[in-house]
This record gives sequence, structure tokens and C-alpha cells, in this order.
Amino acid sequence: MDVFSRVNITTVSLLFLSLLAGAQTPSSSNEDSTRRLKEVIVTYQAGNKTPVTYQDLNMKVLDDKNTGQEPSFLLSETPAVTVYSDAGNMQGYSYYRMRGMDQTRINTTLDGMPLNEPEDQGAYFSNYPDILNSVSRLQVQRGVGTSKNGAASYAGSVQLFGPEAGDTPSTNIGLGYGSYNSFRVFAEHQTAVRNNKSLYVRGSQVYTDGYKYNSFNNSQSVFVSGGLYHDKSTWKLNVMAGHQQNGMAWLPVADTLIAKDRRTNANTKAEKDRFFQGLVQLQHIWRPTIYTSITSSVYYTYLNGGYDFDLNNFLGTASDGNLFNYGFRSHFGGFFTNYSLTHDHFRWTSGVHGNMYTRGHTGTDNWLGELYQNRGYKHDISGFSKIEYDLGRVTLYGDLQYRYTTFDYKGSVSFDKMNWHFLNPKGGINFAAGNTLSIYYSIGRTGREPTRNDIFGGNDDLVADSTGKAAIFNQDAESVVDQELGFRFRKGNLAIDLNGYYMNFDNEIVLNGQLGPNGLLLTNKVKSSYRTGVELHVGYQLKAFTFTNNSSFNHSRIKEQSVAFTPVLTPALIINQEVAWQRKDLGLALSGRYQQGAYIDFANEAMTADYVLLNARAQYTWKGCTLSLFINNLTSASYYNDGNVEADGTRKYFVQAPRNMYVAFKYSF
Repeated sequence: MDVFSRVNITTVSLLFLSLLAGAQTPSSSNEDSTRRLKEVIVTYQAGNKTPVTYQDLNMKVLDDKNTGQEPSFLLSETPAVTVYSDAGNMQGYSYYRMRGMDQTRINTTLDGMPLNEPEDQGAYFSNYPDILNSVSRLQVQRGVGTSKNGAASYAGSVQLFGPEAGDTPSTNIGLGYGSYNSFRVFAEHQTAVRNNKSLYVRGSQVYTDGYKYNSFNNSQSVFVSGGLYHDKSTWKLNVMAGHQQNGMAWLPVADTLIAKDRRTNANTKAEKDRFFQGLVQLQHIWRPTIYTSITSSVYYTYLNGGYDFDLNNFLGTASDGNLFNYGFRSHFGGFFTNYSLTHDHFRWTSGVHGNMYTRGHTGTDNWLGELYQNRGYKHDISGFSKIEYDLGRVTLYGDLQYRYTTFDYKGSVSFDKMNWHFLNPKGGINFAAGNTLSIYYSIGRTGREPTRNDIFGGNDDLVADSTGKAAIFNQDAESVVDQELGFRFRKGNLAIDLNGYYMNFDNEIVLNGQLGPNGLLLTNKVKSSYRTGVELHVGYQLKAFTFTNNSSFNHSRIKEQSVAFTPVLTPALIINQEVAWQRKDLGLALSGRYQQGAYIDFANEAMTADYVLLNARAQYTWKGCTLSLFINNLTSASYYNDGNVEADGTRKYFVQAPRNMYVAFKYSF
């Protein structure tokens, strides 16, 4: 963490906390204040009448399962989501895919603020360790969904919502320890709403040696959130910062080496990374009338860090101590404001969003010194308007977004500024067949620009072609038309969500199973492709037992000339089944996951094998103390769910951990 980042976050935090301490106390009840806080950011969520495919995660269950692991592993328990980690266990870098599409195609927000990095469009939970400890609500939308701020909601979206104050204060202190010297320590405190003010503070330390050799993760994070509540307006501030250091393990391992030792790390011990990332978000909601509200937010994110790269090792030759370092420093600031009108039969919301982003890239050799500097500039502006109109049992839905984004580059090679325009219409209908059943259909289109890595062909510093001009690999946008048909059933203790989807792509940018010159995944542009499937969520409670199923079937095809094949890392069948038992203060649960094999190369000649994963947990609570035991991969299944094929035919995989354990203790008062 450098001086600039410390000053920015500390100064803003102190200013706002001083404001909290000195604020006047207008006359309004604590109950009303709490209700207003919970309504601060709801603009982009789907409701029970919105005809899109979504799932609100049960935060009590999520909290029971949360040990500080990467959120990707908890998201993988929802339909159509796959996950793998670099280190093999649940801490450190992990990645998830939705309907076979990676994180750069999944919009991620916190209280409406974009978390995706604009250049590469990925959202990295690892930069905010233990973030789920401070999340009060979480909604996953699959498909294009509703209009969002930031990166395109292409495969879907993950919406996180910050802490919410209540009528009583609470304090939680927790610690845990498990396999591979993994541990977490955290403390958090939430005040009640008193004198129209609230404050939330959390700090966490997470560490693991990693399952693979030399794949440690050492991370710290803080989250501060405060609120001011007046009769017609609410102010809220979020400050979050994370710092991490890792032993690198992002290269897949050859199957011949895995056969000798499954803990083999294809990266060298000398390769490490270190990153700091912090954000500040100030939100305001104003209710001029009982029917209208205006929600506004400004935000800023700062990132600084880099990672080491052993080129000799990457090329398969002996390491000689020479390391290359990729360094990054970025500034990301923006705003959004939304106007909402809610009446008896309709809900109408319109809004605008804009941001500016710049990231400096530095390449340094530890023998030769600095080799290059360049800078990328990414700016984005968008506006949307959506309406839900009720006609008895029928709800009509319309949503139209315009988005304009630009990318520019300053370096040693001349570059022509790129820009893209997207008009993203969506519409649908929801029919309430009765008090327990609703049926919906929606169709929507969205477009997405290529990432910097797609444009540069995996190069961090832009190279020139034979004529001296910039070598551009892909600057064409991709688009998708997504159709969703499903039903939602609620009766007593039974909940069923079943949906089918058909996503038809134009110029889809897909992984080709290869690694670029800096080790990043490479992509190809394909003219014709589609993804279709069925997804199911079932929840049923029978006395002390709870049964939960999240399953999906996917059929995806790419057509190139006269050849049709399956996209990489897209398993056809995934089944998640959990049985939980709760009796007074004792809880037990057993969960199973079946994931069918998936291709790891464009030629569809190599693939991961099917696997079954069994996990168990037990929890006992007594007088505010909760003791939990987690046993992951009970059968010690040998599996991997990602990899690639080298040009010489060598098959490489990301090995995941065998049976491992974790014990957690939490004291709440």
C-alpha cells in the first residue's frame, strides 16, 4: 500500500466519520431510518415479477458456509457455474464461469458501483479478501438480465450489497484454521441506527500455504460503511481496501508431472505478486414524494501492484534467476444517478452512468531494468430506462440501454482510438397463473467490446506489424440475443425455479485453449455460435431437513465454415445437491457435486474427466459461540476442471485439492 492510497482512503474515512459524529438529529423513527437504508440501492435488482432469470442467495446459509474462501466457490453452488483455483484450494486466486463464459463477461457491482476492471473487464474478488463477510444481499442474474452499470451483463451478473444497519448493535469475532496452514481472523462491529446515524467496521486477515507448492496467499482487508438518515434523504459511504501477496501458480501443470506429484507447481518459487486495491463510494437517496426517489452515487477505485514472470520457465528451459515484472497502477472514477417512479400499477426507472479509467503498465527486467511504459485509457457512458407495468395477473417489462465506450493507448507504437456504440433492448412478460405459480418469457440483446488482451493478442506492450503500424488482433464487438423462458413456484416450504435459455451470438469471442506471450489466455473470434440449456433450483424444507438442488444442462456449439464443435470449458451437465439437518443448536449438512467433463482445446480432442465431489459440514451454537467443522472432498477425489493443450500436444491441468479440513469459531454479541 503506497502513500497515495493510504491518504485517499484514510482522509475520506475520517471526514465522513466526523460528519457522522457531528450530525444534527432530525425527528424520524429508528424503524423508518432502517427501512430507508435498506432501500438505498435496489435499482438494478430483479423482483418476483421481473421476467428475467435470477436467484437471491440465502445470506444465512452463505454466512454458515463462509470461511473466508474465494466467493467463486460459493457462487459455484448456483446453477450453471463452474470454478477452479490456481493454488488448488479455496483461498487465493480463483475463477468462475457462467454458462461456459468467463468473468470478463459477468457484470459485477457493489451497491451499483462497477467492480469489473475496464481494460480486461474481469472482477477480482481476491483483491478484496473476505468481501462476503460484509455483504448483506447477493443476487445472481443469468443471461443479459436487467441493465447494469459498467461491463456488459453478457453471461450474467453478480450484484453485491453492502452492510445494512438494524435496530440492535452487533459484534462478531471469528477465527479458523485448516489444511495447508490456512487460517482466517476477523472482527466486525455494526452499530444500531441511533440519532439517525450508523457505522459498520470490519477487518480480516486470510492466509494459506496453498495446496500446490509455493502457492501461498497472504491477504488483509478492511470494510467501513456509515449512514446518515434524514426524513427525505439518506447518505451512505462505503470504504473498502484489500492487500494481497501470492506465490504464483497460474500456469497449468503437465499431466506427466501431475502423475509424479499432484502438488507440483509449474510456476517457480521466485514468482510472486503483490496488489493493493481500494475503493470509496458515496451514495445519496432523496425522496421528494412518496412515489418518487432519486438515487445518486460517486465512486473512485485505486489499484497498484504487479506480478513476476519467469520467461525461461514459461518456455520450458532452465530458470537462471532472470525475472520480468508486470507492473500496474490504475485510477477509476465515476458516477451514476437514477430516477424512480413507483405507482399502483407500474414501476419506472431511468438513469445515467459515466466513468473514466486510466491504467499505467510497466515492464521491468531485474537484470536490464525498465523496458517499457505504456498507458491505457477507457471511458464509458450509458443511459437506460425501464418499466414494469401490471395488468392484473400480467406484468409487461421493457428495458432500453444505450452504452458508449472508448479505448485509447499511449506507448511506443502509434494507436488509433477505438470506440463502440451499443443499443441494448430488452423486453418480457410475466404471468401469475395463481398465488403460487408465475411464468415468464424475456428476450434481450446486449453487445460487448473486446478486452485489451483480445485487442493486443496477449501482449502487454503493443507490438508493430511489418509496416510499423499497431498489430491489432481483434477490435470487433461481440453481441448476443438471449431468450429466457421459465417458471417460479412457491408453496409452503417448497420453492422451484426452472428455466430454459437460448443465446445466439454474433462474432463471439471465445477461449481457444492457448496461452499468450505473457501467459494470459488467448481468444478467437467465431462467426456463428449459440448456447442453450436448462437450469433448475429446488428448495424444500421437511421438518428438520432442508433439501437444495441447483442443476444445469448446457448444449453449446460453435460453427466455423463446415465444422461444428463445442466451446472449451463448457460442461454439459452440472448437479449440486445438498441435504441439511438442523435441530436446535446443532446443524449437519452433506453436499455433492457432479460435473461432466469439458473440452480444453478448440479441436475437441482433450478434455477434463467427469468428477463427483462430496463436502460435509457440522455446526454447533451455544450462547453466542458457534463452532463449525468443514470436510471438503470427503472421498479425496483426484480431479481437475481446467487446463490447456500445448502446440506439441502436451496436456496441462489445474489440479484441485484432495480431502481437506477446516475448523472455524465465531463469537457474536
